[in-house]
Amino acid sequence: MLLVLCGPTATGKSAAAIALARRVGGEVVNADSRNVYRGLDIGTAKPTPAERAGVPHHLVDVADPREVFTVADYQRLALAAIEAIHARGRLPILVGGTGLYIRAVVDRLTIPAVPPDAAFRLAAEAEEAARPGTLHARLQALDPVAAARIHPRNVRRLVRALEVIHHTGRPLSAQQGRRGAPEPVLQVGLRLPRPLLDERIDRRVEAQLAAGLVEEVRGLLAAGVPPTAPAMQGLGYKELVPYLEGRLPLDRAVAILKRNTRRYARRQEIWFRADPRIQWLDVEGLDAEAVAERVHAMLAAFAAAPLQRGVAAHPDAGRRVT
Repeated sequence: MLLVLCGPTATGKSAAAIALARRVGGEVVNADSRNVYRGLDIGTAKPTPAERAGVPHHLVDVADPREVFTVADYQRLALAAIEAIHARGRLPILVGGTGLYIRAVVDRLTIPAVPPDAAFRLAAEAEEAARPGTLHARLQALDPVAAARIHPRNVRRLVRALEVIHHTGRPLSAQQGRRGAPEPVLQVGLRLPRPLLDERIDRRVEAQLAAGLVEEVRGLLAAGVPPTAPAMQGLGYKELVPYLEGRLPLDRAVAILKRNTRRYARRQEIWFRADPRIQWLDVEGLDAEAVAERVHAMLAAFAAAPLQRGVAAHPDAGRRVT
């Protein structure tokens, strides 16, 4: 069996996963696209070394921030980690807010074997910066199916889709497929009312700044991580680079970071709401232990169900849990 804890940023997924893992003998498999990078700790709200020592965590700090870490890289390592956890007789708990990472594992997506093309990416990103909307319009003309799946402001995914088309001559959507997980999968989404989530996001940004986020970004740049590296495109990093380069005052950079994080949380909600297999758990007023207790009960009910696969296989698929 595989358990997935997903949902928008700042809903408490990591803390709940650790509490749940202690209850059920589980191990956490990271599904956050920035937690894979070494040195990106504060801005990614990465579990602390002490938390990771208490519960095994996988796919944390596995990539150099100067390098490109692809979805294919993630899928390969995540599936290997899940297989090893199963072999130990423990429960793998896939935790994070990167929807494509989760789908790559849950649906065993077929990912085109096209290596990153740095020159193509830089040119496409420059074109988008000069004329926003260009990449989505181009993808709409070349692969409308893929364009419908990708948000017009998700430049990284737009560039990747166009990169695949450029190198293969075929639409990305025609090269993607899904096999489905060989084991039962329970997906639980954590959510909060939007005003409360926005408040949490703002508080977390302030806490990250107090914990040394600016110094963390400065240290990464000093270590030779270029501002254009994929690792530096994450929230908390791309917003502070202009401040450190003297192009933006700190208060303005912080305001942009809070705004961008709130927008990102909304995009995450839209992504996950589109999957009817996710069971939603409202976590307002619940601490990590209380969330873990409720997810544990959902897990027990799911394991006892006579049918456990697919949307129709579970009577509670897509329902809201309070």
